[in-house]
This record gives sequence, structure tokens and C-alpha cells, in this order.
Amino acid sequence: MGDVQGFLKYDRAKKSMEAPEERVHHFAEFVESWDEGQYTEQAARCMDCGIPFCHNGCPLGNKIPDFNDAVYRGEWKEAWEVLKSTNNFPEFTGRICPAPCEASCVLGINNAAVNIEHIEREISERAFSEGWEQPIVPGFETGKSVAVVGSGPAGLAAAEELRKQGHSVMVYERDEVPGGLLRLGIPDFKLNKEVVARRVALMEKAGIDFQCNVEIGKDISAAELEAQFDAVVICVGSTVPRDLPIPGRDLQGVHFAMKFLTHQNRLISGQIAELSPELNAKDKKVLVIGGGDTGADCVGTSNRQGATSVTQIELMDKPPTARLESNPWPEWPMTLNTSTSHEEGANRDWSILTKRFIGEAGQLKGVETVKIRWTDKAKFQYEEIAGTEEVIDCDMAFLAIGFSNPEHGLSNQFGLELDPRGNFKTTGFQTSKPNIFAAGDCRRGQSLVVWAIAEGRRAAKAVEKVFQLGVIPA
Repeated sequence: MGDVQGFLKYDRAKKSMEAPEERVHHFAEFVESWDEGQYTEQAARCMDCGIPFCHNGCPLGNKIPDFNDAVYRGEWKEAWEVLKSTNNFPEFTGRICPAPCEASCVLGINNAAVNIEHIEREISERAFSEGWEQPIVPGFETGKSVAVVGSGPAGLAAAEELRKQGHSVMVYERDEVPGGLLRLGIPDFKLNKEVVARRVALMEKAGIDFQCNVEIGKDISAAELEAQFDAVVICVGSTVPRDLPIPGRDLQGVHFAMKFLTHQNRLISGQIAELSPELNAKDKKVLVIGGGDTGADCVGTSNRQGATSVTQIELMDKPPTARLESNPWPEWPMTLNTSTSHEEGANRDWSILTKRFIGEAGQLKGVETVKIRWTDKAKFQYEEIAGTEEVIDCDMAFLAIGFSNPEHGLSNQFGLELDPRGNFKTTGFQTSKPNIFAAGDCRRGQSLVVWAIAEGRRAAKAVEKVFQLGVIPA
């Protein structure tokens, strides 16, 4: 612990970033580094608690007090070694993680939590700029081969961990580039795609093969995959979006959020030459239905495309600005989140039920809504409030209400069992077939990138245990 009174002497600093009125005109990352002294001060706020709850809050179990102490002492390479020991891709989590570690920070009991995520981002960027991060090439080959299906955060983590053990690893991706939602789903202003490409390039140098534009069941059969590899790890995410089957759903202008976001990402990456008119928000009134991170990404993307107005509505009640007594530390704080995209401009409203889409000549022109009152949130019961009906004018509406489960083509191809929610059923990480494993959102349901990385790491350990012992992992 570098400064025993650091948490008393220094307040939490805000991230340094480009002003909203400037960054809204481009898709580049806008979060900036602090100067050296500010990192020292912010790292000094870490109390090195006797029981560091941040460890438990982080799905990866990052050794946060250890790397904070190293940063305080100016030992950035040591900080990187500590961070890398538990996290394959801190350059991702340092940018896009909602930081459950910060929600669990003991300092958060009566103060602002330590700025863990921003410190993590700087550690990872220094590791790359200084050349500390190198391909992890194993010193031996086991002769075992593993196919990883899906190259999102879970698939990348599983592939890297398996390659460390000396196994031959082939990653199959049905899209044209590796990275999954990191590459195509998350906007560039949050995660520059060169950061993803940089990581993939290191993995290729370590001996991991990537096969893109390959769909299992279409370009290669499940039977061929099982015959060719000793094990298969499925990391295809939760990709079936929740729909809103109300009148007018088939009108032009109503889209799933991910269709909109991936289209913009493909334009920036040069995979398409121009935006499709139906997915271009320029000079249009946009309505985003759903209040989560994907909805916020639609807000930021719409503003950058030049929308005349952006409105975001949410079915649930407006969260409080501070913790309620029923939501004590170290639980996840159910409080109002104002993202950087919201700061750039958006009308927001809560407790809104979408009733029907309204159109003219097949084109969306508005959405009829009504205010609701929740009667039993545990049972998802609510009632409409009479007299609160309203029509929101809009030319485009994006459905950002989450994902239900993975597509079931792979489970049918491999003949795998599903759980009651439609995810791959596993014992540990092993599916109903002993040589096939599953990890990430396709196994646990829609979740966070940091959870996907943790799942990929644990699935790799499960594969390794079967290779060594030939038993189902505990």
C-alpha cells in the first residue's frame, strides 16, 4: 500500500475525454490518458483492504490492489505482469467493462470508488507501447487439437489459454473478420477496432489459426469438426435478439439494434463502401427502445450519423441517483447511469410501454406509447396509466431489448442438449457430448465482456483437465 492516507487525501478524478460537442462529429475513441502524477494519486486511493471485495466483484479475479500499488510506485511493467496473470485482454476490459470491481470497492461504502478501469486501460496501453506484450508461444506441442467456434471475447480467451498449453488451436468465425461483438457490435468510439486487430495479430504469431467466413453446418459440418479435432469449444454468444411483436412491426424503419451497429462498424472498417439508406440516421428522428448499453450505443451512433433528434425509452422505472437502503454495498448499484453517449444528446424517459408502430405507405412515422405503473416487478406485472397515451414522432426505431439465447443451428448439428432458457446445457463447461464444450453467453446467457473472458479461460481449463485425466471437470 503506497500511501496509507491516499484515500483520504485524494478525490476520485473524472476520466479525461474530448468534449461532447467535438467528439460527436467522429467515431474515434475520445477517452484520453492522464498525466503520470494523476495516475499516482488515483492508484494511491486504493486502500489495500484486508478483504479486497474488488477481487470478488471482478469475474476474472484481477489482483487490483497489487497492480494499483505497482502503478503508485511507478512500476508499470510489474503492474502489467500482475494484470496479465488473470486477464487475457485488459485492453478490452479497460475500455468497455462496466467495472463490477468498482461497484465492489470498499471505498465505495461512503466515498467514490477507486478508478480501477481507467488505470487498467493505461497499464495495457503502456504494455503494448513499451513492447512488454508479446506473443505467448508455447515451448512444446502436445499433439492435441482444439476447434474454437466463435471469435468473440470468450472464444479468444479460450483459444489463447489452450494455445499456452501447447495445443493446436483453430478458431472458426462465420463473419468476415475475427473478434465477434468486439469487432462488429461495439462502436469504434468505445473500442477502436485496431485494438482488436492488434490482439488477433499477436495470437496468430503465437500459432493460433483463424478461419473467417466459415459457418459450421454450412461450410463445414459438425461431424467433420468432431472427426478432425480432439475437442470443440463453442463460444458463439447469445445472438437471437428479443423482438417486439406489436402492430406495425413490419414497417420500414424498425430495426434490431445490432443490425444498425454492425452496419456502421463495417463502414468504418472498409468492409462496405457506404451506409445503406435504411440504416442511415442522418436527418432522421430516431427512437431507441431499451435502456441498456446497446441502446446507449445506438444513441451515440445516431448522433454521429447526424440524426435530427434521438429519444430513448425504457420499460422499467427511472433508477434513483444514489443507492437505496434495499441496495447496499457491495451489491451492484441499481442507480441511474448516464453514459458518454447520453452526454452527447438524447431525450430519455422511463416507465414507457410501446403499444404500436405507426406508418404511412409502409414507412415508420411514429410510435404509440403509454406510461405504466409497476405493480409487482418480481412477477413482471404492471398496469397502464390512463390518459398518458402519446405518439412519439420518429423515422427510425431501434430495438435494443437484449438477446434471448444462441441460434440453435449448432446444437442441432452437434446433437447437443439445451437448458430451459435455450442455452447450451453443460456440466461445468462440458456439453452433453464429452468432447464438446461451451463458454460465454451461449452457455450462461447474455452477459458482460469480462464474464465472457472469464468463461473462456475456465472452459480451456476444463478441456485441459479432460485431456489430462479423461474425466468430466468438477
